[in-house]
Amino acid sequence: MKDRYDVIVVGAGHAGVEAALVSARMGAKTALFVIKLESVGRMSCNPTVGGPAKGHLAREIDAIGGEIGYAADITGIHFRMLNQKKGPAVWAPRTQNDRHEYTNVMRITVENQDNLNVIESQITDLIIKDSTVIGVISIIGKEYYASKVILSNGTFLNGRICVGDKAYPGGRSGEPADEYLSNKLISLGFEIKRFKTGTPPRVDINTVDLTQLETQAGDENPSGFSHFRDIRLKNQINCYLTHTTEETHQIIKDNLKNSALYGGFISGTGPRYCPSIEDKIVKFVDKNQHHVFVEPEGLRSREAYVNGISNSLPVDIQEKIVHSIPGLQKAKIMRYGYAIEYDYIVPSEILATLETKKIKNLYFTGQINGTSGYEEAAAQGIAAGINAVLSLNNENDFLIFNRAESYLGVLIDDLVTKGTNEPYRLFTSRAEYRLFLRQDNADERLMPLGYKLGLIPETRWQRFLHQQEIFQREIKKLSEMSSNKHKDLSQPTKFINLIKRPEIDYLKLVEYGYSIPQDINIEIINKINIQTKYEGYLKRQQDEVDRFSNIEGIKIKNSINFLEIQGVSTEAREKFQKIQPQTIGQASRIPGVNFSDIQALMIYLRKK
Repeated sequence: MKDRYDVIVVGAGHAGVEAALVSARMGAKTALFVIKLESVGRMSCNPTVGGPAKGHLAREIDAIGGEIGYAADITGIHFRMLNQKKGPAVWAPRTQNDRHEYTNVMRITVENQDNLNVIESQITDLIIKDSTVIGVISIIGKEYYASKVILSNGTFLNGRICVGDKAYPGGRSGEPADEYLSNKLISLGFEIKRFKTGTPPRVDINTVDLTQLETQAGDENPSGFSHFRDIRLKNQINCYLTHTTEETHQIIKDNLKNSALYGGFISGTGPRYCPSIEDKIVKFVDKNQHHVFVEPEGLRSREAYVNGISNSLPVDIQEKIVHSIPGLQKAKIMRYGYAIEYDYIVPSEILATLETKKIKNLYFTGQINGTSGYEEAAAQGIAAGINAVLSLNNENDFLIFNRAESYLGVLIDDLVTKGTNEPYRLFTSRAEYRLFLRQDNADERLMPLGYKLGLIPETRWQRFLHQQEIFQREIKKLSEMSSNKHKDLSQPTKFINLIKRPEIDYLKLVEYGYSIPQDINIEIINKINIQTKYEGYLKRQQDEVDRFSNIEGIKIKNSINFLEIQGVSTEAREKFQKIQPQTIGQASRIPGVNFSDIQALMIYLRKK
């Protein structure tokens, strides 16, 4: 019985860590398996969290009770809020993190979590009975049993690392590939395809001529991801910007045949929005230079990430590329870049709960579902962990994240409804209601859910409520009080209406006779400004969300045979049967499904 668990999580990357922590915090006896203990929560690629949509996700995960935002804040060494010259819907926090400290924080967190056992072992097989998973088997033959199993294998499934014409098995540099589970999943009938991703070289920052690079300092008033935790954010390093040159481009053109990607050594599809430098040169022939960011990887490390020249070229060509870039002419490479291709499961194989359709109680989360990015993986991890625990006592108890209420909902709905033919990356443009889904209101949208699930401690919850009280108090005062103490005012004007003027914000109200209370902080100030200046847009979007919610929340039971529904087109019936939508809203977004199909489906559901 000591090897019996409620939930088993395989893989301790960003998805696995969130899945295991949320499972244990909700009271389930949980086991987390990792190939090397030292790699828990490892940042395999760039040591950053956040950016457009990704920063929104990190704040949402934190609001629910997840870990990525907290770890990013306490190990952050460079903080920036991106897109501040644009509208608030696309403002996005981003941190540069100390890679080693981030992993240490995550390892300490999982090792000290109640109800969670962390086990170093490679899982190579699943125990299946009557199309239901009941456990896993390690590489040395030890069996572990559980009611739920979550696979979070990242790029390890049949992972193959490529540098030029050299290739070898690997889940990432220095770690073995998982050559067993893919074959097991294929034998169970899952549809598996190949994707690829890659990393750039890392250089010794002390060998870079920083005088030739443009310095990018962090924000004067840093913003992070975690809500109500009293973390002191501090910029401790600078990042740097340089560019490729015509010489760089010519080196790459002359050696494309030696690239693993263009030499025919890789079959997997790569990420469209984070392309290799070979891809950039081939696809953007009109550009004579590309951005290259030099980003330190830690406070006690000389290693720097050369963001923008991810490639799979031979090592001697990589050296020529690096040395052709201004400021890097004498840079010493500490790690060479490489490409990695790996197996993923076509996401039409999973439900919106992330449970698989073919095998009951088996969940997929992270890059195994065809996504890219730490934040996308972490979001799936927390969703899978929550749903695994909710269904332990009642298989009909589950949580589907609504795309009108969270980027987490957009991410999962896109995957299971539309699928993906390239590594999926979340963008603000994918959200229909992005003005409503801002990073600054993630706590308002999702912290009540985290508290209800038992994932938000009482102290944080009370601080959230207190902040909401201050915000509502200020909005009420601004709506009731007027100013008549300024030369620009011909008559008394409500303070709330003054903020609606483009040139005036909350802090500028002091010039109009408003006294700002001492308990106001920068987050409340930002919310007041946004809420007031965009009030009309927000109201219209809320109306759209309300209309959307009228059909979105109508659940569809898993037992329905969609093929027997009359009045639905043959194409729609076949797609319903394949995707198994769990709500009317999800069904309506399946490509090829029209309004009459949804009407017929709703009539069928009413009859049933």
